[in-house]
Order: sequence, then structure tokens, then C-alpha cells
Amino acid sequence: MKELKRRILEDGRVIGTDILKVDHFLNHQIDPVLMQTIGNKFADIFKKDQVSKVITIESSGIAPALMTGLALKVPVIFARKKKPVTLNEGSLATEIVSFTKHVRNTVYIEKDMLQTGDRVLIIDDFLANGEASLGLARLIEMAGAEVAGVGIVIEKSFQEGRRRLDHAGYRVCSLARIASLGNGKVEFVDK
Repeated sequence: MKELKRRILEDGRVIGTDILKVDHFLNHQIDPVLMQTIGNKFADIFKKDQVSKVITIESSGIAPALMTGLALKVPVIFARKKKPVTLNEGSLATEIVSFTKHVRNTVYIEKDMLQTGDRVLIIDDFLANGEASLGLARLIEMAGAEVAGVGIVIEKSFQEGRRRLDHAGYRVCSLARIASLGNGKVEFVDK
């Protein structure tokens, strides 16, 4: 996606050899026009997959997931990183390790948010080691629903996430695939 790649090059900041900071349009400040374009792109890619719901993890995945749900005209669920007192006893939970924050999070959803027969599209901001997407897939499958696909805004292809998701049998579509972040520079897989 040309517009996304342009924004990564103009507004992204490389930290070390494995972190890309995109706080000016995705992770801290959100560009709603770009998010709408991203949502429309994911909706176009997955339009034949009979998606009935979109899911993400709070918080950075919410904007692209919401715009994807809007374009597909389906509900959007976000897994919570902290269990609120309002979450009932029938909730589903799984543990996920955050690559950038170096912490383990248990994420939760209400069990009745997903039903058998739901075809759920996972949307996330980044794909590094695949923990978030695999964790969401576990929640979907615990509920008896099916993973329709995985949509990633930015994939760090030099890390193992794509391989892990492919190995698990999930269809993955990334809008920007990064080959490397060496020398403070972003190199894309496909120019």
C-alpha cells in the first residue's frame, strides 16, 4: 500500500535493528484518513471470506480494526489487557507476550461476543513474533468460531511471526512488509 509505505518512510523512526516507531500516524496519534484507507483495503482483501466479526487487542489495533469493521459492516471486538470487574465469569482468556513492551499480558473477551459459526478477521498494527495474532486465534477457537484471516498493517518480515502464522494455517495479508530496519533505514520486502 503506497500511502502507508510513504508515511512509514516520512514519519516512522527506526530504533535499533528491530523497532519501528510510528507514533505520528498509528500508535499514539492516529491519522483517521489513513486508517479509513487501511480499513477499506482490508475489507477489499477479505470481502469474499464471509467475515462476521473483526477482532484486535487494545489499544493500537483498535483504529485499523474499527475502520475495517466499518467497511465490512460487521462488529469489532477488542481483547482487553486488564480484566474489568464487569467481565463475567464466562470470559475467555489467553496469555500473550508483547514484543515491544517485553511483558506477558493475559487478554480477555466476553465468551458471548463470539459464537459457533462466526468467521472472525484478526486485525493488528504490527506483526513481529506473531504472539498477538496467535493469541487472538486461540480466543476465537476457544469460542468455537473460525479464523477468517489475519490482516496486519505493518509486518516485520525479518522476524518469525509470518512463518508461525503460515505454519498454523492462517491466511495472512500485510499492507507493508519490512525486510530490514538496519542502519536506521526501512527496507521493504516489495518496493
